[in-house]
Amino acid sequence: MADDAATPWLVVGLGNPGGEYAGNRHNIGFMVVDLLAERMGGKFKAHKAGRAHVLEGRMGAPGPASRRVVLAKPMSFMNLSGGPVNALRDFYKVPLERIVAVHDELDIDYATLRLKLGGGDNGHNGLKSMTKAMGADYHRVRCGIGRPPGRMQVADFVLKDFSSTERKELDWFVDRSADAVECLVLEGLERAQSAYNS
Repeated sequence: MADDAATPWLVVGLGNPGGEYAGNRHNIGFMVVDLLAERMGGKFKAHKAGRAHVLEGRMGAPGPASRRVVLAKPMSFMNLSGGPVNALRDFYKVPLERIVAVHDELDIDYATLRLKLGGGDNGHNGLKSMTKAMGADYHRVRCGIGRPPGRMQVADFVLKDFSSTERKELDWFVDRSADAVECLVLEGLERAQSAYNS
């Protein structure tokens, strides 16, 4: 892995742009990077290289252990995320293993986290688009949303807001997901997995 302090990490929250999608299960990636932006004390701005909003800053305590990080929210809709992410990757010269996708995951129970490097897309259109654009060897922070109840279609489920019951835990879950991203960037995948995989 590149450990050049000048080489940034690119942390991508996956979601759909627009107010009508803001509270959707599919947008938990946006929620997590919004919280990370708040912690870094900055605001997202439109980026000239790709259809994305970005924030450049540092993660971790000030000093040599902190890391240069670019937070990004693709503004292209979920199933076209790969184009903007790849444009940012080229612009910032980020190696694939320093890219982190934060996304919703159907096959994991709600409010459960799993971190991994590489792998399949599990039918997730945002990951499918990213993998097609640049290969699969990037990190994933998988935020469990569980499976749709009864006969509800997956597409309907992910584009619905979190239920009132789920919302009771949502702030805690987003906070924990942001902690996991920070741990991954600052301390590495193994440490983050042992602390946050449940």
